Amino acid sequence: MPTRQWLRLILVGLGASVVPLDTAVNIGFPDITRSFGLPIQMIQWVVICYVLTYASLMLAFGRVGDIFGHVRVFRAGLAWSVAAFLLCAAAPAYDWLLFCRFLQGIGAGLVISVAPALVTELFPESRRSRAVAAFTMIFALASASGPLVGGALVSLWGWPAVFWFRAPIALVALVFFRGLPSRTGVATHEALDLFGAVLLALTISSLLLFINAAPRLGPGDWQYLLLLPLAAAGAWMFLRREARFPAPIVNLEFFRSQPFLVINLASVLVYLTSFSVLLFVPYYLVRIAGLSLPAAGAILAASFAGTIAASPIAGRLIESIGAGSIALAGAVLGGAGLIAIGAPNVAAFGGTAPMLAALILQGFGVGLFQVGYMDVVLGTIPHHHRGVAGSVAMLTRTLGIVGGATLLTLAFHGVEGSALAAGQTTPAAFLSAFRSTFWAAGLVSILTGLATLVFARNQRR
Repeated sequence: MPTRQWLRLILVGLGASVVPLDTAVNIGFPDITRSFGLPIQMIQWVVICYVLTYASLMLAFGRVGDIFGHVRVFRAGLAWSVAAFLLCAAAPAYDWLLFCRFLQGIGAGLVISVAPALVTELFPESRRSRAVAAFTMIFALASASGPLVGGALVSLWGWPAVFWFRAPIALVALVFFRGLPSRTGVATHEALDLFGAVLLALTISSLLLFINAAPRLGPGDWQYLLLLPLAAAGAWMFLRREARFPAPIVNLEFFRSQPFLVINLASVLVYLTSFSVLLFVPYYLVRIAGLSLPAAGAILAASFAGTIAASPIAGRLIESIGAGSIALAGAVLGGAGLIAIGAPNVAAFGGTAPMLAALILQGFGVGLFQVGYMDVVLGTIPHHHRGVAGSVAMLTRTLGIVGGATLLTLAFHGVEGSALAAGQTTPAAFLSAFRSTFWAAGLVSILTGLATLVFARNQRR
C-alpha cells in the first residue's frame, strides 16, 4: 500500500483510538470518588452515561455518515470529542462530570460509527479483510494501552488527566486528516429518519439501562422494571416505522437473512463470554496470585496482545478460506482459552505462567473472531450502507459487554455464595466461582462457534 494510504490509515486509527482509550477512565475511579466524596456505587454512572449515549446513537450516526459522508461525520466527532474531553477534565462537580460524559458519548458515537467504513475505503474491496484487521489491531492496542497510560497520568495529575490526554490525540487526527474522498455512496438524496433515530435511541438506552440495573434491583427499585416494557414498546414502534419508511436507518431485509442474523447473535455471545477476562482475572491476579497492580495489569494485557497478534493473521487467512470460517474458529479458540483460564493448574496456586498462556490463547481467538465477524458484516450490507454496517458490528460488541457485566457477575456471585454457605474459605470459594464461571463461559463460546458452523452448512444444502 502506498505511503500516503498508510498515513491516512494511521490518522483514522489515531482518531478512532480515543474511544477504546476510555479504558483509562477505570483507573481514575478511586480518585474520582475521593475527589467528589462519593460512595463507590455511584461511580457506575460515569460508565453508564457514556456507554448508553454512544450505543444508542451509533446506528443513527452510521446512517448519517452514509448520507452525508463518512469523513464529515468522523471529523465532526473528533472536534466534538476534543471539547468533551476538556469539559470532562474541568468538571467542577460530579453532576457536571456525568453531563460531560454524556457529551463525550455523542463524540464517541460519531467517531466509532464511521471509523470501520473509513478504514475499508483505504483498500480495494478485494483487500477489505486487511483493512478490518488493521482496525481491530488498533482498537485492541488502544484498549490495552488505556489502563497503563491512565495509571501513570493519574499518579501525576489526578483523575482529570484520563480525559484531557486524549484531546491532543483527537486534535492531531483532526488537523492532519486530509485527502480521503468523502464518499457518500448512492444515498445522498435520501432523508434521515429522525423519528426512527429517536425510537432507536430510546429502545437501546432503555434496554441497556435495564440490563445494567437488573443485578441490583431491590424492593424499592420498581421504577427500573418499567425500562423493559419501554424498550419493548420502542422496539415495536421502531420496527414498524422502519418497515414503512422509504429510507430506513437500518434495512430490516438484512436481518431477514438467517445467516446474517445468526452471526450477529454469535457476536453478542462471544463478546459476552470474553468480558469475563476483564471482570474477574484482575481479582485473581491480585488476591490469589498476589501480584502488584502494575504486574497484574501487565499480565492482563496478554489477552490484548493475543488479539493484536491474531488480527493481521486473520486478515490474510480470510482472503483464502473466508471470513465466516475465521470467525467461527476464533469463537472456538477463544472459548478454549476461557476454559484454560479456569483450569485447576491455572485457577489455583499454579503461578502466572499458565495464566499468561491461557490469556494469549483467549485473546488470539477473540482477535480472529473480531476480524472475521466484522468482515462478514461489512461484506453483507451494501457498500452505500457501510456506516450502518460498521455500527452494527460495534453495537453487538457493546450489547455483549453490557450483558456480560450483568449475567457473568450474577453467575459468579451465585456460585461464590453457595461455596461460602457450604463452609469453604473465602479464597477457596473465589476459586470455585472463578473456575465455574470460566468453564461455563468457555463452553458457551465454543458451542456458539460450532452451532453457527452447523447452521451455515445446513443453509448451503
